[in-house]
Amino acid sequence: MFHIIKLRKIWYIISLAIIVVGIISLATQGLNKGIDFTGGNIIELKFNKPTSMQDVRAALTEYKLEDSQVQSSGDNSYLIRTRALSQEESDKAFNGISQKLGGATMLRNQLVGPVIGKELTQKAILALVVASVLMIIYITWRFEFLQGIAAILALLHDVLVMVGLASLFQIEIDSTFVAAVLTIIGYSINDTIVIFDRIRENMRLHRKEELIDVINGALWQTMARSINTVLTVVFVLVSLFFLGGSTIHNFVGLLLIGVISGAYSSIFNASPLWYDFRRMQKQRKRQVKAAA
Repeated sequence: MFHIIKLRKIWYIISLAIIVVGIISLATQGLNKGIDFTGGNIIELKFNKPTSMQDVRAALTEYKLEDSQVQSSGDNSYLIRTRALSQEESDKAFNGISQKLGGATMLRNQLVGPVIGKELTQKAILALVVASVLMIIYITWRFEFLQGIAAILALLHDVLVMVGLASLFQIEIDSTFVAAVLTIIGYSINDTIVIFDRIRENMRLHRKEELIDVINGALWQTMARSINTVLTVVFVLVSLFFLGGSTIHNFVGLLLIGVISGAYSSIFNASPLWYDFRRMQKQRKRQVKAAA
């Protein structure tokens, strides 16, 4: 078994490389924002004849609305979220789709602005800040302050990876993106706490052993548990991605990125960062004593 902590610079470089690629993508092509953030039309249609979601999508393509979100809203009814349409564009698309698919009734056609996106963004950032503060307080009480800082930095890594790769692969960002980020934060911190708990136990059992070896031993002792946990989640998400329908593709794709990133950061970032913080703290104390 290789020594995870001694090779920590490699893990840092891998993380930084992915984050830098994501930042470059954000700077060059930005995020692919959905109508929750940009505004658009919400159209609900009830068809006279049995109509599949694929039929609706194919009909939308003819009017350059292939990027629209389509979801079933009842018996032979579909909710369609499109970019902002003028009255003329909306009427033309509705008449064409209705004629092609055997007739339809428009139940509603509502133009929404990007206010929802702004509110979601503000609340998500507030939730992230509050959660981070509470996590630091909890981890400081249960373990120590430096472990809390290391855990939050690992969570920040996961958020940056998710946002960066969402930009790189142009995954559409809507309200589910916020849910995905907050879900991954909860998932990732749980794995980190388990590892920190094992480190604390090993520090009590192996007091004479070097800290770097104690942490490495704890990481390998929890490795099987971490891998098995992430694999079971990945299997479910992959199944949902291919079998769950196109309406949840973006959400499941983001969760896949986040789960893998969260498992990586819990093992290869959080504990190595804490070790470096402890080492720098000891060096600072030595310098103070030497100066005194």
